[in-house]
Amino acid sequence: MMNSSDDLSLNSSTADQKQSINNQWQRISPIALLYFMVNVVQKLIGNIIYIIPAIIAGYSHLKENPTLWLPILFAVIGLIIISVFLSFYFFQYRLTKSHIEIISGVFAKKHINLPFDRIQNIKFEQPIYYRPFNSTCLILDTAGSNKQEAKVVAIDIDFAEQIKQKILAVNQLTPTTIATNNETVNQTPANSYHNTKETILNQRSLTDLIIHGLSNNRVWIFLAGLAPFFDNIARFVGDKLSSIGINTDQLFSIAEKSWWQISLYALTLTFLILLPITLFSVFGSIISFYDFTLSKLGDRYIRRSGLLTKHEVTMKLSRLQMVIRQQDWLDILLKRINLKFEQNQNPGQNLQAGAHNNKIIVPSIKEHECQALINDAYPNNNLANIKFNAISKRYLKRNLAYILLPIYIGVAALLILNHKAMVLTWLSPLFLFIALVIFMRWRRWGYAQDDNYLYIRKGAFGVDYLCFERFKIQQTQFKQSIFLQRHRLCQLKIILASGGVTIPYIDQNVGYQIINESLYQVEQSRRSWM
Repeated sequence: MMNSSDDLSLNSSTADQKQSINNQWQRISPIALLYFMVNVVQKLIGNIIYIIPAIIAGYSHLKENPTLWLPILFAVIGLIIISVFLSFYFFQYRLTKSHIEIISGVFAKKHINLPFDRIQNIKFEQPIYYRPFNSTCLILDTAGSNKQEAKVVAIDIDFAEQIKQKILAVNQLTPTTIATNNETVNQTPANSYHNTKETILNQRSLTDLIIHGLSNNRVWIFLAGLAPFFDNIARFVGDKLSSIGINTDQLFSIAEKSWWQISLYALTLTFLILLPITLFSVFGSIISFYDFTLSKLGDRYIRRSGLLTKHEVTMKLSRLQMVIRQQDWLDILLKRINLKFEQNQNPGQNLQAGAHNNKIIVPSIKEHECQALINDAYPNNNLANIKFNAISKRYLKRNLAYILLPIYIGVAALLILNHKAMVLTWLSPLFLFIALVIFMRWRRWGYAQDDNYLYIRKGAFGVDYLCFERFKIQQTQFKQSIFLQRHRLCQLKIILASGGVTIPYIDQNVGYQIINESLYQVEQSRRSWM
């Protein structure tokens, strides 16, 4: 238990207000008005699709009466200002020695009461407009539900750091139960947190972030999304070029140009299309991971990063569910790895804006750096040298011979009967590419295990390695279709607090073995998964 004197130990360094744990309701800094303003504007932009019909319906009327724009604009601005002020006015919080309470909301009141010993994650968010005022957002959440997240939107950063230290101390002093040889032992590592020095594990340079932006560029997904608008985009670009005296029809005329000129034009055009998207990806990487630092304090990892908005995420090591080592095809060429520390996932967390900022991702690290971090989290892992078992070749037979090939034959026959056989000249390469992807996925799939860990390998042109402790498994699923049952195969799904992973087309006896041994580990160890 904590000493009663601890309840008055937190004091901020602000000159205009003394903040302390004194059971009194307190208001946040006036800088929060900016925070609520940005929040309202973001919601309006996010919901603009719902008001587009009203804008279209009233456009003709507003066009005939342009003076109506001014009162409408003033009304919208007025509503925003009133909403921002009321959100600020009704936001209050109070701290005691054991919990934090937050009241917020104007019409729909929200009251959160969060005990310190239930807090699993401590995060700081510092938007760029908070920095001159030395303020930050303090975000606290539990492993149970995203509805239990508590957010103090504007407090002094020094005071927020003191609250963080207090919460960590409370969690550190909470007894943990560990089973050893059928004996239950209560361990209370008194003051071990305060006696531990924060150690920097990894930092990322600007060059590393540029490489990350290049290697993780999702340009093809972006171009696929633009596919329906290619004709309009091409017409728009053609009109703009024609307006400055460039004749695109003559420029790309095949009859008047040699093959090398056409190839050069095509290469230049491709480069001009990809360059701005690639630069956008690099800029996004710098914004997200600028000044990246991963450090460790006691049994907790701390990630700090961000250019416009600084983020600090604190994750307890016991909450780590899985490490994922990711490499896209360009990462493989550049010999870089993206390492993820997956923790407990709250329901609906992936649907929340900014959920990616809650994760610990170490971007574009080298092989030795990656393995050092994995070894720090899982000291006894064998990910670097374990031999993976391949899944059954029946995976290829089913997907290629029984699914893809019949579809191709059917489509080809239909095109030939309708005298459109020329379409096969570009359709056939597409089917060949899909077949290559299926083959590469089969080749990448693999699994391995030892006494403490399960390892999974997957991917296509890139490759991901997943490693997690057996005792963290929460559920297993053994699946068999008629096809799999006939060949004594199964699909195994393993569910952890961070989500599920699948191992397809493995021998059913191996599937039963993995399930039995893993569940035995869960029952025998009796260690907490969080």
